[in-house]
Amino acid sequence: MVRRQSGVELQIEETYRKESRAVLATLIRLLGDFDRAEEALHEAFRAALEKWPRGGLPENPRAWLISAGRFRSIDQRRRQARFEAYDPVAHDVAAEDRSAAEERVDAGGLEDDRLRLIFTCCHPALAPEARIALTLREVCGLTTEQIAHAFLTPAPTLAQRIVRAKAKIRDAAIPYEVPGAVELPQRLDSVLRVIYLVFNEGYTASSGPELMRLDLASEAIRLGRLLVEMLPEAEAAGLLALMLLHDSRRAARSSAAGELIVLEEQDRTLWNRKQIEEGSALVSRALESRRFGPYTLQAAIAAIHCHAPRAADTDWREIAAFYDLLRRIEPTPVIELNRAVAVGMRDGPSAGLSLIDELLARGDLADYRLAHAARADLCRRLGRKGEARESYERALALTVQQAERQYLARRLSELASE
Repeated sequence: MVRRQSGVELQIEETYRKESRAVLATLIRLLGDFDRAEEALHEAFRAALEKWPRGGLPENPRAWLISAGRFRSIDQRRRQARFEAYDPVAHDVAAEDRSAAEERVDAGGLEDDRLRLIFTCCHPALAPEARIALTLREVCGLTTEQIAHAFLTPAPTLAQRIVRAKAKIRDAAIPYEVPGAVELPQRLDSVLRVIYLVFNEGYTASSGPELMRLDLASEAIRLGRLLVEMLPEAEAAGLLALMLLHDSRRAARSSAAGELIVLEEQDRTLWNRKQIEEGSALVSRALESRRFGPYTLQAAIAAIHCHAPRAADTDWREIAAFYDLLRRIEPTPVIELNRAVAVGMRDGPSAGLSLIDELLARGDLADYRLAHAARADLCRRLGRKGEARESYERALALTVQQAERQYLARRLSELASE
């Protein structure tokens, strides 16, 4: 027979969902070690299960849990110190009285601890894949198995990646802090890049049967909100806007059978207008600051798409102008490809095709599936069916995501029947 949970137990579960990552962030600062902090977090909630049903929830559950976790960690170090050879670090920790520990909890700025944790997990000294794994594990609270499943990585490999990242932070004495004004721009870029990579994997999965992994996209948006709340930088707002605007189209991006529906074919009545309004407001705020960067410009482009009542009403002239500016800030081949598509929509398919052919001739995007798919679409619009078929086939050969493969196969089928 399944035992029903009490009201207090349900409240403790809710507290864990809402507060556990914030509690962990502060415990990492106080204890100076990821693994000790995670153990202390679990001990704190174990203590809550013991004491809260009898005495009720404390007035400030987060502070109670932080104190309980830290005190239990200190007690454990004290017990270890009795049976082990003298360790000056352990001795100092064990000797620290509880009033001093309480002062450290209060003085540290609990909200800032989450921001410190994000910057630590996204430190440029860590490998890019390690930053993503550590951020999802420690900041978002996803399990190792969940992260491994999302990125199609064996769980043991993912676990070792996280272990090595923690060891790197410890051995390299990476500071647990928000960087100062001089270092902030470079370090912020690393944080934003990690969040956007997580979102991209959630919004368009790199492989597998599902087009989207909504848990990852939602976690990225949650991280973006957290960053904007605690660090009011224009590019942080721009990235949050970009994610919200893309995510607003989620319900219209795939059919009931899971097939991809491209932007021009989507039912725009399914778009989330609340997210569009929020994202657009963030874009305006970031642009007005004049401290914006590539995420804000991409968000501005996404906003133009979102505000067009029909695909035919899209202001491609304005989009192309934003891409001109974006190319000056971030002159990557992918940005040039997107600009070429916009030019093709503004000036006609021949103009866009010429730019894409130049890119492909340079070799930068020879193995990039979206370049060949874009070329195929422009050739189709020009009536050059043979070239369109070759480009669709090349794009299909480079695509592993099932929903995208179905879309490209459908395009090829339609081309044959025209």
